[in-house]
Amino acid sequence: MANQNIPHFGRQFSNLCSRHFLFLILFLIVPLFFISVVPASAEDAMFRAKPEHTGVYDNGGIEPGNTELWRFATGDLVVSSPTVANGVVYAGSEDKNLYAIDAVTGKEKWRFTAGDRVTPSPAVANGIVYVGSEDKNLYAIDAVTGNEKWRFATGGWVYSSAAVANGIVYVGCVNNSLYAIDAVTGKEKWRFTTGDYVDSSPAVANGIVYVGSKDKNLYAIGALTGNEKWRFATGNWVYSSPAVANGIVYVGSGDKNMYAIDVVTGKERWRFTAGDRVISSPAVANGSIYFGSRDKNLYAIDALTGKEKWRFAAGNSEGSDPAVANGIVYIGSEDKNLYAIDAMTGKEKWRFATGGWVYSSPTVANGIVYVGNEDKNLYAVGANAVSPTTVPTTISSTPIPSQITGAGSPTPLTTSATTAPVQPTTQHAPLQYALFGAMVVAAGMVILKRH
Repeated sequence: MANQNIPHFGRQFSNLCSRHFLFLILFLIVPLFFISVVPASAEDAMFRAKPEHTGVYDNGGIEPGNTELWRFATGDLVVSSPTVANGVVYAGSEDKNLYAIDAVTGKEKWRFTAGDRVTPSPAVANGIVYVGSEDKNLYAIDAVTGNEKWRFATGGWVYSSAAVANGIVYVGCVNNSLYAIDAVTGKEKWRFTTGDYVDSSPAVANGIVYVGSKDKNLYAIGALTGNEKWRFATGNWVYSSPAVANGIVYVGSGDKNMYAIDVVTGKERWRFTAGDRVISSPAVANGSIYFGSRDKNLYAIDALTGKEKWRFAAGNSEGSDPAVANGIVYIGSEDKNLYAIDAMTGKEKWRFATGGWVYSSPTVANGIVYVGNEDKNLYAVGANAVSPTTVPTTISSTPIPSQITGAGSPTPLTTSATTAPVQPTTQHAPLQYALFGAMVVAAGMVILKRH
């Protein structure tokens, strides 16, 4: 026997060491194995940041600058507002593709081709990307692989950006419907019919879905039942996507007004009249409502009283919805600029010049502002002292008529994508895998005790 010449104390010490060694293996190596092989826990993100659509982004205290870090070329207009989750930027293009792009390097990870233009903003929840298309489908796509999981036929063009809450996907359609679809199976749970197109993107808060319609109404609908709670009549098309905060739903209308409406009663709290139509979706932060108007101003309005705090002349910014992060409001404009404006004072901090009109709404993540453009690019703008490198990319596309600017004629093109240096990221294993590792350790301890 291997231990027959070892004294009794030595055998005990040897056994003890062996057991402790095995315990260390189980305690240290096994959990590390699970941490290393499982993907990072899913991060949810969607149009206007969250289901309530407040347009507020947690940027970790980092203030972006106006340096171009990279641009990613697509084959047509990028009207879609980008969504950032787990280090990946998801954005649609009128070239019929949904793109997944590395948020740091600007490198394409995958693309998914729909049957027509992809203009809504994608929603990401539990590792799935949900986005609609003019091909009359809502798609569910694996966020990592880009493979289709299911598609739901809506019966009409989908310009509405989906909101995901409690396992249900809510999306509007130009066939006058709001749909509630099971996020896992793609099966319809209910549909609510309005009097005209539903281009507005639904907001979800406290079991209620709020959505506007071309029939001039804002609707409050039970999230589980699809039953109407109330409707609020405005004077024109409600294209603006509502935002919900502190018991009030805020929404703009083509009648030039921004409305504040009680979420319970559906009664008007106040209205603010701009100089032209308001199709911009409001952001709610710092006790203020921020929104753009066709009158070429960005407004800051007191959230409780409806009184104007300031206005900033940003060109026509009605197509781009404001994003707020760390006391700064970001918004795009038809004057081809992306603006950064102090949220308290209304003073310009900087502007970034793009190559075309900015219809896309900015998204802020980890010190970078992401925004699409009429010049067919997706931009990443931030603060970086290191000169970006240039990486050629080739994009081919089929000519597609443009929804906003008339017939477009994109051709196969070769462009440059400037990229920032790769930065290390840290990913954490989901809790269930850590629990599994702990169970393995416990089982090992029981075995040791028995022996």
